[in-house]
Amino acid sequence: MSLPLSIFVIAHNEADRIGRTLEAVRHLTDDLVVVDSGSTDGTVAVAEAHGARVVFNPWPGYGPQKRFAEDQCRHPWLFNIDADEVVPPDLAAEIAALFASGDPAADAYETRIAEIFPGEAAPHRLAYALAPVRLYRRNIGRYSDSTVHDRVVLAPGARVRRLKGTIHHFSVRSLGDQLAKLNSYTDAQADNLDERGERVSMLRLYLEFPAAFIKAYFGRRHFVRGVYGFMTAMNFAFYRYLRVAKHVERRLRTEATEKGRLTK
Repeated sequence: MSLPLSIFVIAHNEADRIGRTLEAVRHLTDDLVVVDSGSTDGTVAVAEAHGARVVFNPWPGYGPQKRFAEDQCRHPWLFNIDADEVVPPDLAAEIAALFASGDPAADAYETRIAEIFPGEAAPHRLAYALAPVRLYRRNIGRYSDSTVHDRVVLAPGARVRRLKGTIHHFSVRSLGDQLAKLNSYTDAQADNLDERGERVSMLRLYLEFPAAFIKAYFGRRHFVRGVYGFMTAMNFAFYRYLRVAKHVERRLRTEATEKGRLTK
């Protein structure tokens, strides 16, 4: 029996990963939606081969793209996963069980997401995990329209529970690929700071890297993940620093331009 559940994924050049992502959940839905923003590597063909309905939409940012994807879905319940995430069998069974006796008891479900680094078969037992809302009633929640933050905003009074299973996040193809992706994030985040009129303290330029490394290596327990844990914590720290540095650089250039105009 088909569940009243649509599953959606946003993607761009994910041909090497999206097949496994879709295969793990295709049995849960008759409405598997992939929103592609212009892949050139065969992502669309792979997605269609795994039963997805593919819709093209030029990249507008993370929140807007997921909102567009929500609008393509047909069912009253939505489940979002990223193209580099895999739902293991125990979590898929847990989701199916929610609908076994009719409508699920809650309005939204938080879902743990843990990274799996190259060489690991499963998340480390002490791995840090986020737990955002990923499964929700479409009339109760909707992704925010932020271009840099993709989180579900729920209606006041929404009943929220947490699923027991964990999504496996295969986020690291390689350190270089990870750094390139993080670099692109910093452009969008610097834009977002400018749009909101925020002025980051110059002190952050000096403190952001060490503070972010400590946050990742110790706070997010990357230290239990061996050499890869150290290297990815360094990448995270550089990413956080670069976000601030780009913001400060733009400000300095703007101030220099304005000063030049005043002295003419």
